[in-house]
Amino acid sequence: MNNKDFRILLVDDEPDILEFIAYNITKEGFEVCTAQNGKEAIDVAKKVNPHLILLDVMMPEMDGIETCEILRQEEDLKDTIIAFLTARGEDYSQIAGFDAGGDDYITKPVKPKVLLSRIKALLKRFRASNEDEKSEGLVIKQSDLVIDKEKYIVTKSDKELILPKKEFELLLLLITKPDKVFTRDEIFNAVWGENIVVGDRTIDVHIRKLREKIGDNHIKTIKGVGYKFVN
Repeated sequence: MNNKDFRILLVDDEPDILEFIAYNITKEGFEVCTAQNGKEAIDVAKKVNPHLILLDVMMPEMDGIETCEILRQEEDLKDTIIAFLTARGEDYSQIAGFDAGGDDYITKPVKPKVLLSRIKALLKRFRASNEDEKSEGLVIKQSDLVIDKEKYIVTKSDKELILPKKEFELLLLLITKPDKVFTRDEIFNAVWGENIVVGDRTIDVHIRKLREKIGDNHIKTIKGVGYKFVN
């Protein structure tokens, strides 16, 4: 896929910022749509089904966190990458973003070249995940869990679970090699990509959310090393 094949939705309540970012991204050949608040973003996303959404956090009517949570409930947007682009850099704000289902957190101000590099790295992960879906072994069964890689569905004891994209990819990574200890670096590179810079607590937040959904007994912490899946 070339840049022109990707649709990017920019969401920010400041028209000047929106215009500036849109200009720089469009120059790279990406198809760009814009929205100025959360409610408009949801409507536009449903219509255009973007590959990537750059979402501001502080917006009137509906903030970015709530917007992300609603977007993650849309089946047609399950593959969409959501990255927060915001001036708020506090740890608790980043954790809230990842809890809501965000894939990345980019702090403003950010230079256009740096932003474009982050966008390309995120979309590289999109390409890779879609290529993986074409490989054999689309259904994985371990213990009481079943993962359908093609449909992005996880079931536990025949009950379907709703997992954001990164939680799904993290579980898929761990479950494909039960009892293998994955280091934090291995997890970062496999799920987020080695060119993506995220907070130190990103993995911990996603592991916690996974445990809430699949149970504490399946993911074991290896102190000082990483995590592994156990049956």
